[in-house]
Amino acid sequence: MPSNSNDIWAGLKADAKSRLETRDYSLADLASRLATGGVNASEAINGRESLADVWIPGVEIFSRRVFQQKGRGYFGELTRLTEGTLAKIGLAPRQWASALMHRDSAKGFHIHPPYIPEGRDAGSWFQQLYIDAPEDYRARPYDREQWDVMFFLTGICEMLLVDEREGMPRRMMRFTIPGDSRPGPDNAAVVIPSGVAHALRNVGNEDLIMVYGTSTVFNPDWEGRIASDVEKAPLPADWERYGAGK
Repeated sequence: MPSNSNDIWAGLKADAKSRLETRDYSLADLASRLATGGVNASEAINGRESLADVWIPGVEIFSRRVFQQKGRGYFGELTRLTEGTLAKIGLAPRQWASALMHRDSAKGFHIHPPYIPEGRDAGSWFQQLYIDAPEDYRARPYDREQWDVMFFLTGICEMLLVDEREGMPRRMMRFTIPGDSRPGPDNAAVVIPSGVAHALRNVGNEDLIMVYGTSTVFNPDWEGRIASDVEKAPLPADWERYGAGK
């Protein structure tokens, strides 16, 4: 038990005391956590109505149910294009792909260029789409820019989104989604608009496998990279020197 002294660290050396830190276990409000340390997917979904001031316009996070099949495994439906979130916003992916991220790996921020009609100011265009008439989904140029919808099958994904669209508030959203191999309330899918930078990292103890649909077919020219050094695997300095003949 610590002494009754006002200084509970009185029994430590001065140098150790000067280096001390304590962890704050109190929870900030949901909006603050979404924009900083991150939240579970179910918190973002259930608290959506209270997050209008920090939510990135156009981003969607929707729940998925994974059915346990005793003795065999599980079954998880991805989505239906005739009902649910994708039907509501009118997004029907033209291409589907899969990706695997090994344990402890990450994909740095990448971003797809948003379409701006000729002669239009980018800021006013986004204002029209996402602020003035946010539910006029037919006005969205899905066929001229790449939107992503991501599903996670195994592992645990931590995702960060940053709005980089001209004239839009620069907001960040950070949340965690487990794959179908970990059934629960946080199983979810994410819709990411063009112009919103996104980064992912595998924070689970197994490979992260994802399936994602895109509103357009793959175009390498639309794969912009921002702060992507995390994807590099640098060699030890002495290997670099040796390989270079130094």
